[in-house]
Amino acid sequence: KLAVNTIRAITPLDGRYATQVSGLADHLSEWALIKRRVQVEVEWLLEMAGCADIADMRALTASEQALLHGLVDDFDDDAAMQVKRIERTTNHDVKAVEYYIREKLAGTSMEDVCEWVHFCCTSEDINNLSHALMVKGALEEEWLPQARALVDSVAALADANADTALLARTHGQAASPTTLGKELAVFVYRWRRQIRQIENAEYLGKFNGAVGSYNAHAIAYPNADWHGIARGFVERLGLTHNPLTTQIEPHDYLAEIFHALIRFNTVMLDYDRDMWSYISLGVFRQKAVEGEVGSSTMPHKVNPINFENSEANVGISSALLEHLATKLPVSRLQRDLTDSSALRNLGPAIGHSLVGLKAAMRGLRQVAVDEDLLAAELDDAWEVLAEAVQTVMRKQGAGDAYEMLKGFTRGRSVTGDDMRAFVGGLELPPDDKKRLMALTPAGYTGIAGELVVRMDG
Repeated sequence: KLAVNTIRAITPLDGRYATQVSGLADHLSEWALIKRRVQVEVEWLLEMAGCADIADMRALTASEQALLHGLVDDFDDDAAMQVKRIERTTNHDVKAVEYYIREKLAGTSMEDVCEWVHFCCTSEDINNLSHALMVKGALEEEWLPQARALVDSVAALADANADTALLARTHGQAASPTTLGKELAVFVYRWRRQIRQIENAEYLGKFNGAVGSYNAHAIAYPNADWHGIARGFVERLGLTHNPLTTQIEPHDYLAEIFHALIRFNTVMLDYDRDMWSYISLGVFRQKAVEGEVGSSTMPHKVNPINFENSEANVGISSALLEHLATKLPVSRLQRDLTDSSALRNLGPAIGHSLVGLKAAMRGLRQVAVDEDLLAAELDDAWEVLAEAVQTVMRKQGAGDAYEMLKGFTRGRSVTGDDMRAFVGGLELPPDDKKRLMALTPAGYTGIAGELVVRMDG
């Protein structure tokens, strides 16, 4: 349901598609970024309290640790707005989070450790870990489940139609028959390769100060194992430690993830266009939905709008992801701020892909295979057996086989009787001739049905 307060939104993700991407708000919104920043600051305070090398930071009691965890667990809209109010004064979003935590500790037993909040940190120490956690959560909890659901649904349709003969089309023209299941399985196999790469992605993080050299850390505690401390802290957040950076984590891992998403999107765009074409050809019939209108003037229309919507959204997603993948790893010298503004578009980049996934799923639910049409098309395309006949002829040494079949079939309509008469006049071994005489377009699918099982990789 479209809420009144979204009708003035300037992006469709915040308006028309808001309900479809609402789950991403917990991961990729500004609210989510602020919460993750609070989480990283809190976890660093807890880390220091338990680190023997940081001798002047005292241990925390169980109740004090619970208070800190509560700042994250109980983080809500009011908390986020409080941080934003502080930011209006600081004009610095990460410093606002630091001051927010200080305010929360003031008047408690932890007031004496307020100066340890954000100790030795540059803003990017907090931000890079926050962004990694945001993208990881968004993909693992929202995008991947929807991607798997779509792929599994297409896989089920492929299984059900593993042996459903289909007139193939190359260059838009009738070609050697295949099966509908095998053609759908091609998409499943391609998608699952990309999903595995996304599932196995590394999310890198750094925690090494203003220029990546632990300058402040080493002057404060010269004997501490700062590399080991940082590695342990990053890994305890569920991320992979990057030991060599400038002020910023270079974002190469984000580029890797985004390029995998682009590849998945590209397969989905290819799938959307093929489904659109199959619907246009009548291979799939769309189920009419009560109350829906396909055209403002043509009452009969049932348009493939879900696949069109999916195609449009994955295209936008890929464009944004491509920009982020090529822009984020580039930064002047030890730091510039262009990545900060670019990273605020993580939501649109991933969100449009999610909208595309859901649209493709809706489209899939509304189609049914027209087996009668498939059978009729095949029975009207006996010329596609020319490949089979000339191949068997060449096997037996007929040097002009291709030219003979070309002359017999190219640009002509060939019936079953025509093809059998042609085969009957050939000098072939009995077994070969018998096999060709019994062959029909629907039976000329090779081992397409057997290949469907290969879609799991």
